[in-house]
Amino acid sequence: MKRIFILLLLATFTLTSCASHYGLPKNFNQNSTEVVLTHNNFKVVKIVKGEAEATYIFGIGGLAKNGLIAEAKAEMLKSANMEGTSRTIVNEVVEVKTSGFLFVNKYKVIVSAQIIEFMN
Repeated sequence: MKRIFILLLLATFTLTSCASHYGLPKNFNQNSTEVVLTHNNFKVVKIVKGEAEATYIFGIGGLAKNGLIAEAKAEMLKSANMEGTSRTIVNEVVEVKTSGFLFVNKYKVIVSAQIIEFMN
């Protein structure tokens, strides 16, 4: 009976994974532009997002964490299609989700923001 309990406990620990997620607004880059939205001269056009993920086996593989953020942000800006317009990105949020199982870890980064357009 004791042996079965120990095997069951060992199987439970082996088959469960550890995952964490945090999505607080963070400023990962130190360059910033301040946009003051005190007048009603803008409208929210759409919400855009970009994703990037990497898998590490024994800590080897994928991109560095900053590389994932840059890749997700580049995908977000590509989908924003802001060239030639009076639009800007505000309320940028970086979410990082990590999960792991024994010696395999997976990172997923999601960058989202609102696009606003200035009117005359």
